Amino acid sequence: MKLYFKLLNTLGVYYMIEESREQIIKDDFDVVVIGAGNGGLIAAAQLAIEGVKVMLCEQHNLPGGFATSFIRGRFEFEGALHELCDYGPSSNKGAIRKLLEEDMGLNIDFVEIPEAFRLIINDPNEKLDVLVPFGKEEFVKMMEKEVPGSEDSIRKYLKLSEEIINAISYITESQGNPDKDKLIGNYKNFLKTAPYTVDQVNTALSIPKRAQDILNAYWCYIGIPTSRINFTFYAAMHYYFLIRKAYIPKHRSHGYTAALESLIRKNGGKILYNTKVNRINLKNKQIIGLETTKGDKIRTKHVISNASPTLVYNNLIYPKNEVPSQALKTINARRHAISCFVVYLGLNASAKELGIDNYSYHIYDTTNTEEIYESFKTLNPPKAQATVCLNNVLPECSPKGTCILTITAFFLPEAWEAVKPEDYFNLKNKIARHLINTFEFATKTSIRDYIEEIEIATPQTLARYTGTFGGSAYGYETDPWDSFMPRLMEMNNEKYLEGLEFCGGFSANCQSYTNALLSGQIAAFLTLKKLNEKGDSE
Repeated sequence: MKLYFKLLNTLGVYYMIEESREQIIKDDFDVVVIGAGNGGLIAAAQLAIEGVKVMLCEQHNLPGGFATSFIRGRFEFEGALHELCDYGPSSNKGAIRKLLEEDMGLNIDFVEIPEAFRLIINDPNEKLDVLVPFGKEEFVKMMEKEVPGSEDSIRKYLKLSEEIINAISYITESQGNPDKDKLIGNYKNFLKTAPYTVDQVNTALSIPKRAQDILNAYWCYIGIPTSRINFTFYAAMHYYFLIRKAYIPKHRSHGYTAALESLIRKNGGKILYNTKVNRINLKNKQIIGLETTKGDKIRTKHVISNASPTLVYNNLIYPKNEVPSQALKTINARRHAISCFVVYLGLNASAKELGIDNYSYHIYDTTNTEEIYESFKTLNPPKAQATVCLNNVLPECSPKGTCILTITAFFLPEAWEAVKPEDYFNLKNKIARHLINTFEFATKTSIRDYIEEIEIATPQTLARYTGTFGGSAYGYETDPWDSFMPRLMEMNNEKYLEGLEFCGGFSANCQSYTNALLSGQIAAFLTLKKLNEKGDSE
């Protein structure tokens, strides 16, 4: 086998990417991980640290999946991340900081974001422009100022949210087998609200409508209307943001994915880039190996897939009759969540010069999340955008006198299926212009004359790059019946094939960088447990 190496320079960090033009591998591995996304990288790293013989297969020539960066001209753009939840300062470490620093042993620079976001509602009948802070007391103070009389209901909301994260922590510590009496005794409000939506619980708490509009502004991070978002899922995310703030990696997402890549190799793991798995072989519902498009035939009894269950059960399992009918029913019952439309702008003026004063902007045409969600089904101009200016957290992320602005809008995957090739470029340029216009109108800035570099990614771009259906960036939609807690409760019941685990945004942990990273460690530990039980490990 002839090996070729590409030397990549990412912000001064050099590392080797192994490429092969003649690659035929016939070998045994304890575990093979499919996909070097957030979940796959953590899974492979954890197994390598534990001394497991692990191989990671990635279809691209770089690690990360959505967690990446790219360069255009003088600018290095963050691929997808706006802010990382549950990282926290050194004095109040969150799950992600503990995972990376304590479990992985990595020292990666993350930078704290100064405020939560600036929320702007453009509808003249609902006009709103408010800067939302981190911190519980700061949040309560801001809400009372914006919506006089809301303080009592907001404090009840925060108290309930605290109980929810404590309950989730208890369930996690009990490894999914909590004492029912303790749950009922200590976390009764968690149990009471678990089946309900954000709208239902907020209304029951008598939170004023205007306060709910501010409270619910993170809804675009989940991607379904607040009438469908499970309250437990939303409240936990929101509370973690308040108490631990938000962070971003100093060297973009690629900085920490490259560090994880090096960690896997350092601990004896093998990584194959430019290698796409096209078959997982089974016999009597037990994995016996897999094959790649390069002709590799790899023997293994354990696979962790960062690729979605939809892709695995429909396309990868061989022979087809090994796919249990219940597995197909499960994936068919779920709906693929939204994809993203992203406008990456490198501007030849500083953020200060342009009047872009904040890092994160949530800009909505209306507070009606149902109406906005319905707009995701069409190719009409988007009614929502989440926009970040990287320089307002990382001042030196671009050359002096410039700044990076990234505008993200949303579509359901099927919306782009009807686009004809001859209409594609005109459509994406039209939508990009609309998003730029909306940002300028909402923030009273002018940026179009300062555009030095522009790159536009559509759902089709993301689909081509990641292989997800329609470029779905949020996994499966998380309605109350299929949100975080129900999926965790059903994890064991959804193990349809012996030796197969899932990680990433389509896993039981649901979407987000945070959950995808944590899901990788969960999948690794579940696989390690099986290896130890059966004595499969070499």
